[in-house]
Amino acid sequence: MNPSALGWIKKHLPYLLQFMDTHPMDEEEMYRQLRQNGFIYGTSIKTLCDEESEQLKWTEEEKTKINLFDALTFTYFDCIENGSATDCIKSIISFYSHLNKNQGGPPIKLGSSTDANYRILEKIITERIQTNEPLFKKNFSHIITNALLFLDVLSFDHYLISGEDPLPYAVCLEKNLTQIVWLALRQKENKDHYNELLIKLFESSIRYNTTIKSDNLTLEDIQSNVVSQPLEQLYLLDLCALSLFDDEQIDAHEQIFMNEISQKLHITETEKETSLSAVGHFISEHKEDIAYLNYSNPVKHFYNQTTRTVSTLILRNKKRLIKEITQSKDLVILLGNSTVRDLSDDEKKVVKNQLLDICKTIPSLAIFLLPGGTILLPILMKFIPTLLPSAFNENQVD
Repeated sequence: MNPSALGWIKKHLPYLLQFMDTHPMDEEEMYRQLRQNGFIYGTSIKTLCDEESEQLKWTEEEKTKINLFDALTFTYFDCIENGSATDCIKSIISFYSHLNKNQGGPPIKLGSSTDANYRILEKIITERIQTNEPLFKKNFSHIITNALLFLDVLSFDHYLISGEDPLPYAVCLEKNLTQIVWLALRQKENKDHYNELLIKLFESSIRYNTTIKSDNLTLEDIQSNVVSQPLEQLYLLDLCALSLFDDEQIDAHEQIFMNEISQKLHITETEKETSLSAVGHFISEHKEDIAYLNYSNPVKHFYNQTTRTVSTLILRNKKRLIKEITQSKDLVILLGNSTVRDLSDDEKKVVKNQLLDICKTIPSLAIFLLPGGTILLPILMKFIPTLLPSAFNENQVD
């Protein structure tokens, strides 16, 4: 089975149904399996059925697609007594159709046949999966992690049980999750610029909330009363633990925060320790095998990969950049100064605005205009003087 070819769901579904018949489990066991497989952490290293063949090795993205489909399918049959495979597919499409419609997206209609619905769902799942590999072809609002995908599963569960529009639930749960992760990321006593970039990237990765503010956020702002189901609590705790483990260690200050979050979510000491142990084991076990974990801080991989891409974009547009930049004397001077001293906040604002104006005139650099793209402008500022020294050396201030 090739998860990147049309028809993969039709081939995979019978195998999954057989697996669920021969390996009965409740939703908490399903969650533990997905956590062990890495799906909860946004890095799938295997699937529930583990049907990968030696002839066709699946990519991490393909495993993530399968895990998302499997989790949604398990949730359907766990909620719907005497459910059918055909109705399962239709229910998942209907769920995503509600989300899409209520976010202002185009309508998603059911197909005229079962095979057509398989294809529709394959397209939906592919669009939900985000990776860093084709980075500059993705919307920056969803690039940092696939760890938020389990929100879909929890929202689908709520949709099946309540029959209500799933968007308000997804918005509320994502808000609490986002706030907890923000707080966790800010616990690091000695933050470096990677930690700060990770915070900004996470802020731009949320799907449903556009007005959440992280400034002056405290633990008291977390609405624990709306996170009442066991899987909701475990999921929030696990992502909190993942955020704290970004450098593979938990310091005393972070341990206190983890205790406070556990109490806030009414999670036992045993569950808290299990969460910390699970994420620690996962990172230790798979660090060498997974590119995303090859750095002590996962965001360094993103940063280094992005730096190379920005460098390539600058080289390909070198002549046009020189022409556009040199037309602004103030920008030339500030970029030159940036190589020998830190710019003031006002100077950085001037550089940012003028660089964005230039990006508007060069199609290849329009990526910096996408949501979240401005957080990469410091990388652009860093490389322009380095790669184009003739345009800036004479303007540097000693």
